[in-house]
Order: sequence, then C-alpha cells, then structure tokens
Amino acid sequence: MLIEVFKEAWAALGRNRVRSLLTMTGISWGIVAVTLLLSYGSGFRSVLLYTFEVFGKAAVICWPGTTSEQAGGERAGKEVRFEQEDADWVKAQSPLIKRVTLETVRWKGISHEERLSDSATRGVYPEYGEMRNEVPSEGRWISAEDIAERRRVVFLGARLKKKLFSGTPAVDETVRINGVRFTVIGTMDMKFSDSCYFNCDDESAFIPYTSAADIWDARYASVMIFEPVAPQFEALAMQQFRTAVANRQHFSPNDKRAITMFGRQEFKPIYDGITLGIEGLLFLIGAMTLGIGGVGVMNIMLVSVDERVREIGLRRALGARKAHIRWQFLLEALVLTLAAGAIGMFFSWLLTSSIGTLPFLGPAYEDDSGKVDIHLNLSVMTMFMSSLILIVVGVVSGWVPAMQAAKLDPVEALRYE
Repeated sequence: MLIEVFKEAWAALGRNRVRSLLTMTGISWGIVAVTLLLSYGSGFRSVLLYTFEVFGKAAVICWPGTTSEQAGGERAGKEVRFEQEDADWVKAQSPLIKRVTLETVRWKGISHEERLSDSATRGVYPEYGEMRNEVPSEGRWISAEDIAERRRVVFLGARLKKKLFSGTPAVDETVRINGVRFTVIGTMDMKFSDSCYFNCDDESAFIPYTSAADIWDARYASVMIFEPVAPQFEALAMQQFRTAVANRQHFSPNDKRAITMFGRQEFKPIYDGITLGIEGLLFLIGAMTLGIGGVGVMNIMLVSVDERVREIGLRRALGARKAHIRWQFLLEALVLTLAAGAIGMFFSWLLTSSIGTLPFLGPAYEDDSGKVDIHLNLSVMTMFMSSLILIVVGVVSGWVPAMQAAKLDPVEALRYE
C-alpha cells in the first residue's frame, strides 16, 4: 500500500516538472550548504584539537617558585628548587602520578659547519619523549643507554634542523653545542603545538640529562614534568605533587606560589566550548539555508492542494480516508525533498573532493604539508546529520499542506471550480 502511495506521489511531481525542478534546486542548494559548513566545522575542530593535544595529552609542567607562607619553622620567601630526590619522592608518595621527570634548559649556541643558532638546549630523560609527544620522523629518540653512558647525542626540532641543515639529512651528522661535539640521533616533523614554555619544541635541541650535566650545572632542574594516571585525575595529581615536594622541602602544601603548574585538562573545556560553539553556529546557518528551501517545498505543495481539490474530493467519494490523503501529500513533499537532497549530496561530494584542503594555520607556520589546514571530508556523521535535517524539513514542509488537503469536505471539493 505504501509503495503504491509512493508511486503516486512521484507521478504527481512529474505533472509540473519545471516547478518541481526549481523547488528541488532550492533544497539541493540548502543541502550543499549544510554539508559544506558541517565539513568545515569538523575540519576546524580537528585542527584545534590536534594543536592542543600535540603538546602532550596529559603532561603537567611545574615551575619552582618561592614560598609565601611560613611552615615547619621555615620562613616565607624560601626558594624552591627541584632535584632528583624530589622526583623520587613524588614517585613514592603520589599514587595518582604515573611518571615524573626533570628537565634542565639553557640557551646555548648550536652550530653545524657555518650555520649557527642560539636555541634552547633541553636536558631530558627518555620518558620525556612519551609525555611530551616528541615523535621522531627520522632516527630515534633519547634512550636509557644514552643517559647511563652520558652519550653526546642530540635530537633536533624541525625548525632547528632546517636552520642548521636546510634540506639535507641530519641523522648521524655532528653539531656543536657550546663548543662540544654531539651526534644527531633523530629529528622530528613540525609539531604545530599551540603552547610553548622556554622555547617551542620545533626550535629546540634535546640531549640526555646526564650529558647536559657535563656542560652546565644541572643539579637543580628548570622544571619538573609529570603525567597523571588518567586525565580526569589531573587536579588531584597536582595536589599530590605539591604535597610531596612540600613535605620534602618543608613548606605548606597549600602554598601555590611555591610551585606554579600548567596542566592541559583545565583548558580542554574551553577548547571544546569554542570548537563546539563554532560547529553549532555553522550547523544553524546551514539548517536555516535548508529551511528556506523547505519553505519553497511547502509553497509548491499548498499550490498543489489548490490545484487538486476536485481530485481530492473524488478520492474521498470513492472511499479514501483522511489518512490516505494526508499520506499522499506528505509523501509527495518527502519524495521531492529526498530526491533533491540526494542530488545535493552528490554535488557536495564533488565540491569537497575538488576543494580538498583550505588554508588555516599552515601559512602562519610557513608549512605546506597541510597538517594544520582544514580538510573538507564528507564523513558519515556529516551525511547522517544532513539527512536528519533533510527529513525534518521534508516532514515539516509537507505536514501543513497534507493536513489542509485531508480537512477538505468531499462534497465541497467535488463542487470546486
């Protein structure tokens, strides 16, 4: 029965092909607008989340400060310093902290042949690479053996490698840091992190902590970095870290000036709010555009009802119920909308495939790889959301004409001229 009604609806649309075609054009344009805007919003969100998470999904950076409260017989204004014993104490006393490491940083001249750069040189441990997402594109990261044997090896950020080596391979080559020879063991691609401290990773050189101690006094670390057992425990892990160091160095665990911390999770809701807000705005604009097409569908269906009053009266006289008439016009609106939507989806696929990538952060980083540009993809979720809006528009557009047709009095309809 439903198939027959569907066939009748399709045949009815063919009676006035030009009018139906023009109405379908409005719907198709609306669905193209919806899919393109949703694709852009999804790409925008992906880039921002990438630049946020590439810093290190759960890494918390801790800077030593000075105490502002008297505690344990110690005066206020005492300088806090991080050393290996603090890291060991934190590991032992903080069950919510997965791992912790020291980092020492100095600005040292680093050179290769005639090229020189005054960059941040970071003395780190192997676990630092996993915590801070330092992924080699060539070679390898610092190992436990490099630490134990105090090897003179260095890992280069992308921009620093470009300054020193241009486009030539850097792995196994030699550079000088403060006049000391180091062998390059690895390099990484551009990181595109939205956060930096001391210096951005792309412009830094990373060496084993023990090797850094051979060049400068590294007893007291510049910062300590830890990772909670899970991101949702970041705030509690921060308190455990502060308490552990405070117990060892005899200051108040509530003294926040003694240790300054930077965690990512407290900012994640802000990023989510910004990206979801933009996606919601684009979704609303697209839905409104499609809604304008829906007004066209409603208009053509109301005209169709006026033109077919005698037909409706005849159907009712032959035994058709109000529900049959209502379904007839509702399905005509849905057929018109879904057919136009399918055409719109096809053109959306053509557009997204031909456009591909739109510039976003790439020009700012002088990068042409497209990693931080917006990629337009017609994803399953985008198609699902577009189809959902399309069905809603079709039902709303067809419901008023369908109800008007069903309410017609059969006798009056047969007399209508």
